[in-house]
Amino acid sequence: MTSPVRTVTLLTRAGCGACDAALRVLVPLCAEYGVACESVDVDAAAAQDPDLRAEYGDRLPVVLLDGREHSYWDVDVPRLRRDLEN
Repeated sequence: MTSPVRTVTLLTRAGCGACDAALRVLVPLCAEYGVACESVDVDAAAAQDPDLRAEYGDRLPVVLLDGREHSYWDVDVPRLRRDLEN
């Protein structure tokens, strides 16, 4: 049985220091688990998906695991490790 492909997405905004810090935490963590890590600027994405900015834009950065909200403002490293191990 194969494991599902996992994806971690960081929702960001240009000039967001907390977003930059979260990305510095996520990139090596995702690499450790062999998980894809992507970053999406909610303002840039708003042209195609305005709901993304409306939903998450006031509490960035937001970490999504497989498209579902996992944490916001800070990366919950212990919880993310636990969830990536399952």
